[in-house]
Amino acid sequence: MILVTGATGFLGSEVVRQLKEQGRPVIALKRTGSVVPQALSGPDITWRDADLLNYFDLEEALEGVTAVFHCAARISFDPGEKRELIRVNRESTANIANLCMERNIRLLHVSSVSAVGEAKNGGPATEKDMWMFSHRQTGYAISKYESEMEVWRAIAEGLDAVIVNPSIILGTHAGLSGSGRLFEQVRKGLRFYPRGGCGLTDVRDVASVMVRLMDSGISGERYIVNAENWTYRDLFAEIAAGLHVRPPAVPAPEWLLRAAAAAGNLLRLTGNRRFGLTSETARSASRTPLYSNEKIRKTLEMEFRPVKQTIREICQNIPT
Repeated sequence: MILVTGATGFLGSEVVRQLKEQGRPVIALKRTGSVVPQALSGPDITWRDADLLNYFDLEEALEGVTAVFHCAARISFDPGEKRELIRVNRESTANIANLCMERNIRLLHVSSVSAVGEAKNGGPATEKDMWMFSHRQTGYAISKYESEMEVWRAIAEGLDAVIVNPSIILGTHAGLSGSGRLFEQVRKGLRFYPRGGCGLTDVRDVASVMVRLMDSGISGERYIVNAENWTYRDLFAEIAAGLHVRPPAVPAPEWLLRAAAAAGNLLRLTGNRRFGLTSETARSASRTPLYSNEKIRKTLEMEFRPVKQTIREICQNIPT
């Protein structure tokens, strides 16, 4: 039996959907009160509530399970939530890894490219580049790195596991959260674009890679899952073209990003959590990391969906 954590989330729900299409029974975990997507119902999917920080909850949820896709993670770039974010992501992953090791359950852990180190030669980063603490790391990046280290620790102790490090994940079901915010911001109108860039990949490709790696039996390896590297200028221009709106035309100077982030920090102190730009996201927006996908392409002999195609599909499905 296969278990998926974070099954109501953007990536977790896609993993469940693909497993369902293959006719494979799934135990899908969710938080108490989370809404089950209507498309993910049926006799092959058993929904269970569990707190990943509660070891006894997880012991019960993992009864009869032979494989776990660990997709659940808290996401925040609010500096005020940094300490709690790191604790939750690290401890929940440690609980999953420890129980999988104790019960001989195979684990696929979803990490992030934010837990991959920067390339030292100016080229794209690979799985071999070592991550290092620095003032530029976001709380989210630290939480994903420390979570991944819990899995590597368990692997050293005998856990059968494989790790994926996706870049920014795009898809029509992201809504207005995560990567979906980029489309909403462009739709509403932007004058400035950040000078940096990012890696992008389709949620369907990430989930497919995860299922294929789980079935492969490969253990003790990590894989960057990244279709293409884009600048934010080109990304925003492509989204604007798909939405038939004017693209942002002026590069945002660093002082403007810092000022906007400082204003956002003040607003959050007054209880306004809706202001998206923080000091962490401002720093990230100014960077242009590059990520290699050579290892996963060779391992699975796969080709990624073109990012332009995914952007077009998302734009066509955004309510007007």
